[in-house]
Amino acid sequence: MAIRPKRGRLTLLSRRIYNALLYHSQRQGVDEPVYKLALSELIGDARFNSNNTELLKSHLRDMQATTIEWSTSGTGLKRWVSSQLLGTVTIEEQGRGRPCTITWRYPEEIRERLVRPHQYTRVLLEISGQMRSYPAAVLYEIGARYLTSPSRLSMREDVLWWAAVLTGRSDITEVDYRFLKRDVISKALAEIEALCEDFSLELIEHKRGRRIEEIQFRVLPKMQQRLGAADDPARNVFDLELVGKLIALGLKQDEAQDLYATTDEGQLRGTIEHVEQRLRSQTLPALKSAAAYFKDALKKGYAGVKGEEPAAQPSLPSPTRGKQATPPAGEDRMHRIRELWENDRMQKAKALYLEMPEAMQAEMRSRFESERLAQIAAPIARAWRRDGPASRIAATTFHRWLAQITWPEEPSDRILLDFALAQGVAGM
Repeated sequence: MAIRPKRGRLTLLSRRIYNALLYHSQRQGVDEPVYKLALSELIGDARFNSNNTELLKSHLRDMQATTIEWSTSGTGLKRWVSSQLLGTVTIEEQGRGRPCTITWRYPEEIRERLVRPHQYTRVLLEISGQMRSYPAAVLYEIGARYLTSPSRLSMREDVLWWAAVLTGRSDITEVDYRFLKRDVISKALAEIEALCEDFSLELIEHKRGRRIEEIQFRVLPKMQQRLGAADDPARNVFDLELVGKLIALGLKQDEAQDLYATTDEGQLRGTIEHVEQRLRSQTLPALKSAAAYFKDALKKGYAGVKGEEPAAQPSLPSPTRGKQATPPAGEDRMHRIRELWENDRMQKAKALYLEMPEAMQAEMRSRFESERLAQIAAPIARAWRRDGPASRIAATTFHRWLAQITWPEEPSDRILLDFALAQGVAGM
């Protein structure tokens, strides 16, 4: 089975919401023709407003405009089925003080296939919140589905078919396979390799002459799957009010949705609080762009940090085209120096760690896990638990933390200027 949109584009957040509906459908049972849930259990906030219910409706419409298809074959018979991904959906707002509910149906042709609790569906629920791109989420679902099949081989389809499935787009009419492989498939496979502990995927290419016409994937098991966390209902609750707050900071709706779908909620919430505190400050200069400041704070892990701000706020182009913007009086230059200084300090912390005795290294790792691990994004935490400082995606967070606890003093302007002179920073 594979999901292909008939129109528009299906987003990563849409897939996560759809998987959550599947989760609740499985709990209610395959024999139910209609599934019903308090809306607050899906959105995650009983004080929801029109903004986030409209956002939910938008994703539900996308699902209703999406097809799911599969092929079966037997002795002398081949059967192809294409059906709507989601049937009728109703949201009932019963008035003040009474709970709002959402009911939904699946088309009869696919209801049993989707809702019957196959193992792969529970696995994808556990991991869906951790995949950071749409193609990786799609390939993970396919890999989890075929992990228990005898051949461990996915469906074999033409390149154009895979392009639509892996991008969630309905407007693709031709594909250059070289670019699809480089920009979509290879990056998704690398993401699965880094974040998935259960299996990896191998790309298999089928040629007609010298041209690659069809592809499929082989599932390579890594270790026994761990499914316990998938039964936690809290993993499938969506706080869409967070998306509204991101939009209020100045992010575009599509960008805010993608960011919510690919980032740990706790990290998002903490960074939003930090930015809101910065906006309320009466002593610091006014922000030129709350959205740019938020992205920088999120990138540098300033969630929950009080009284400190990201090292560099990206400068924005002048709204008057053709006129050169007036540079701020030294502010951007000092921010740039501060960022270079922090990167240099992080490299020194890395070298310091490598020089530590093994017992001290173990103590630092243990302290990092107790003080910092719960605050970082789930994929980074998983990478740390798996590989420790050897992890490419977790090492930077660890070394930045080590630098902060080793040299907690804030640098003065004099120290930063001396650093800039010593490093030969341009403009000094």
